[in-house]
Amino acid sequence: RARMLKKIQICLCFCFVSGILYKISLLSGCFFSYMPMPKPFLTPEQVLSLGKSIIFLETTERLEPPPLVSCSVESAARIYPERPVILFMKGLTNHTPLDLNSSYTAFSLLSSMRNVFIFPLQMESVFQETPLLPWYNQVIPEEEKNWVHVSSDASRLALIWKYGGIYMDTDVISIRPIPEGSFLAAQKSQFSSNGIFGFPARHRFIWDCMENFVLKYNGNLWGNQGPYLMTRMLKTICNLTDFQGTEDHRCQNISFLNPQRFYPIPYPAWSRYYKVWDKSPDFSHSYALHLWNFMNHNRKVVVAGSNTLAEKLYKAYCPTTYQDLIQNTQPRDFT
Repeated sequence: RARMLKKIQICLCFCFVSGILYKISLLSGCFFSYMPMPKPFLTPEQVLSLGKSIIFLETTERLEPPPLVSCSVESAARIYPERPVILFMKGLTNHTPLDLNSSYTAFSLLSSMRNVFIFPLQMESVFQETPLLPWYNQVIPEEEKNWVHVSSDASRLALIWKYGGIYMDTDVISIRPIPEGSFLAAQKSQFSSNGIFGFPARHRFIWDCMENFVLKYNGNLWGNQGPYLMTRMLKTICNLTDFQGTEDHRCQNISFLNPQRFYPIPYPAWSRYYKVWDKSPDFSHSYALHLWNFMNHNRKVVVAGSNTLAEKLYKAYCPTTYQDLIQNTQPRDFT
């Protein structure tokens, strides 16, 4: 009997350790899988607690990620195969019946990727234990002019402060790993974007940004809680100067990355992504490319066979999205 009990104990220990190793392998596997594979039930906190997540936000109610969103998430999953890539969606709830067999093609596509996780965006929970919670409890979203953008600006700050990692807009295509731990992205000299940034958890700069978010809140002024917030807070600790060439700037423990790193095509020229180039740029000084979807008022999309720069980027950095959402579908309105 004693020998049998010992065997049972050994067997239980083996099962327990195997379960832990399986969970870890899902989060920190060193290769990228395109085949759907079952994932154990993991909460956002469990995934985020690794501190190395790549975070995307969808603060509209839509449930079908358009191709550009899918491309952004897929490219990040490919470039950072050892890191969890998380898409938070406001329209998703814990009871939304979406899975790998979902009628939403992009949702099914992304869910099948080994290191991609899709979670509901629950703002009240996100803002807990941050300076943003009192503001969130008082604000009236229906009366806010720019609520989709403002709520996104707030959520990204809270998530990065709590858990650390990299935040990216859903129109950013990753092309090579970012080697920095604490960084802001310069949109131009002496002006920071908030479309992509990275910090370890509990970084003082992000806490100060959240406090200033509330103190200087003006929801009617677009960008006041976003790029203008990042810029004015950076100026309080750094003497910003113009960039010369492709060098980066560093102030205290924060890298202020050259506009070439993410914005080699500036926003006034955003439409160049949807044009045919005689010779495509190699973006050798860039870590990712921001496609300026906010400027895309004419709703230009990637069309199979068009030979535009955007199509070439899709083929190179999000080929599954390109195949499933561009090549194999009829033209449709993804806006």
